[in-house]
Amino acid sequence: MKRVAFALFAVITIAGCKKAESKKAPAAAPVTAGTVRTDGSRQIPIAVKKAGYEPASIQAKANEKLVLVFTRVEDTECGAQVRIGGGTLYDLPLNTPVEIAVTAPATGKVDFACGMDMMSGVIVVGG
Repeated sequence: MKRVAFALFAVITIAGCKKAESKKAPAAAPVTAGTVRTDGSRQIPIAVKKAGYEPASIQAKANEKLVLVFTRVEDTECGAQVRIGGGTLYDLPLNTPVEIAVTAPATGKVDFACGMDMMSGVIVVGG
């Protein structure tokens, strides 16, 4: 009888875990807003946290000039640097905004990632 009760408990517990896993939050929508600067470029603030970049996805128009403003707001070694499109590695001091100018491609996307390539984000061209 104890084995049957234990088996039933195990089945209910596993089923409950699977339901919890299926209720994950949907991926955040790409950011389309930002402040337009006097030179016509769009400024996008990006917070660098232990969990990653916020926002991690940015929607851009073809050939749009962007200024990504990375601010490392949490003390994370992984987020201490960022590289955009496989180019230059920029240092991100804690609580200090770092502006990086980027021009979106005509089509496709541009990835950005931490120096360890563990945190990542993307600029997606479309719309």
